Amino acid sequence: MSYFRPEIDRLAGYTPGEQPQAGKFIKLNTNENPYRASAAVDRAVLSVLERGLERYPDPLATAFRQRAATLLGVKPDWILATNGSDEVLTLVTRAFVGQGQLLRLPYPSYILYKTLAEIQGAASEEVRFHADWSLGDDFAAPRPDLRLAFLPNPNSPSGTLLPPARVLKLAEQLPCPLVVDEAYVDFADSNCLDLVRQCDKVLVSRTLSKSYALAGLRFGYVVAQPQIIAGLVKVKDSYNCDALSIAAATAAIDDQAWLASTRSRIIATRERLTERMRALGFAAVDSQANFVWCPHPERPVKPLFDGLKQQRVLVRYMNYEGWGDGLRISVGSDEQIDACLAILEGLMRK
Repeated sequence: MSYFRPEIDRLAGYTPGEQPQAGKFIKLNTNENPYRASAAVDRAVLSVLERGLERYPDPLATAFRQRAATLLGVKPDWILATNGSDEVLTLVTRAFVGQGQLLRLPYPSYILYKTLAEIQGAASEEVRFHADWSLGDDFAAPRPDLRLAFLPNPNSPSGTLLPPARVLKLAEQLPCPLVVDEAYVDFADSNCLDLVRQCDKVLVSRTLSKSYALAGLRFGYVVAQPQIIAGLVKVKDSYNCDALSIAAATAAIDDQAWLASTRSRIIATRERLTERMRALGFAAVDSQANFVWCPHPERPVKPLFDGLKQQRVLVRYMNYEGWGDGLRISVGSDEQIDACLAILEGLMRK
């Protein structure tokens, strides 16, 4: 006998990228930053530890919201801090989508979106990207039960970006809120932050895991108009961000020089990786993120994934119905990418 709700019993569950706990691997499978976070983060964490952890943290992460507000050009009540940007996705699904209602997402994209709908007992509808990774107006088509739409921008696994003007048009046509998931936006040429001011249906979700090298800390935030933020505050956990993460995140965003330098290094390596993969015959997609999507038009890539793993290099193998499969390779350090490419070249000669 199961005590779980039927929706949970049927749920396959989200499977994160592999995180080996033993042995040394070159990890290029979960889009982590290869560089250590700003030294300001270490100092901020040590300062909190010196004061002690016996008291609860600020439930609204006020210090972070104030610093982020200045950086982003909004007021603090337009920002909600969260336990990673995945908590943003969970909160908005919980707040906007009821049992039996509908959540819309593009395909292929972040598979967690569909899982969140299933947990709610809601339905999900996938709207396919076009071959050039654009989205048609069918993504914004009204339905009476549609309560929320997710749009990863840049998208995963493709790394492609919809222009803000196109996103605004879709948002204005939609009958529901649109969450623009900007987990990778610090590596892109544009963002949708201004759309939040122009349209109350737009929410922008961000994380410090990727560009600020804080994946192990779990800190994200959402930017939306104040009435939306006020509603989400009702839904979040009482103390969803701990004192260490609040201090670290505030210090991280305060060091914009570190971000600019690290971003430049990753983008340069991304461009070199893209060129080398194309030289090997992969149809590598121009990326606006910190990874490159690499299908191959002539040969299966699963054996290449397996071969890399056997030599302790982890990349992400993904296979999408109607799209085929490919390797998603995170942009590591130059040394990591060179090692990966050398092994891959050897595998392709076999």
